[in-house]
Amino acid sequence: MKILVTAKRVTDPNAKLVIDDDGSWIDDDVEYILNPFCENAVEAALQIASDNDAETIAIGIGDEEVQRYIRQGALARGVDRGIHVDAEEQELDSDLIAKILKAVVEREEPDMVLLGKQAVDGDSNQVGQLLAEMLGWPQATFASEVKVEGAEAIVTREVDGGLETLAVTLPAVITADLRLNDPRYASLAGIMKAKKKPLEELELDDLELDDEEPKVRVVKLHEPAGRSAGVVVADVDELLQKLTTEARVL
Repeated sequence: MKILVTAKRVTDPNAKLVIDDDGSWIDDDVEYILNPFCENAVEAALQIASDNDAETIAIGIGDEEVQRYIRQGALARGVDRGIHVDAEEQELDSDLIAKILKAVVEREEPDMVLLGKQAVDGDSNQVGQLLAEMLGWPQATFASEVKVEGAEAIVTREVDGGLETLAVTLPAVITADLRLNDPRYASLAGIMKAKKKPLEELELDDLELDDEEPKVRVVKLHEPAGRSAGVVVADVDELLQKLTTEARVL
């Protein structure tokens, strides 16, 4: 059995982001972390691999710095090997990322692809679904429990008002929710071993995708407007008037 799992680098939600002068992207001097949902996917891959004697492969897409997060966030935790696809992150969208993953799946032929259900920077929640459609594979999203039984994955997923349990035939695409597990910490021994684990480097032309263009592009970035100062009203009648005519909440 073989499991492909995503290791996406995202900007730290607690970091202060600074937009560059022309408003096209964020400045390079920013803190990054491994996407928290990908951490759950990595942990799930390791647990499934332990129970089913499977090989695990982590994939990250972006510039050379992404390799550090593949090693620290996945290989150091126990994933067997990594794949880095070199690409300009600001030129990627969900569709192109799904195409990259599809090309890697066709090279590696895994039995399961585990992804974080979304990335905490873009919050698109699209790549897993797009990848399943492109591959023609069954999918189970927002997984809070995953077990492999024979040729099927039994997935409990969160839906409005409760939980739903699905059986999907392998190979399949599964996206991880935060309640799927508690990701393990990388041990010192794991960190040392990760330095020597294989990490394959691929270019878009290796995947025959160098001519692909994103369907969505960033036109402009800007910071949200600051909060306006409060207003002191004389009485309830004035408050109701402002709520009705200015705030338009009544």
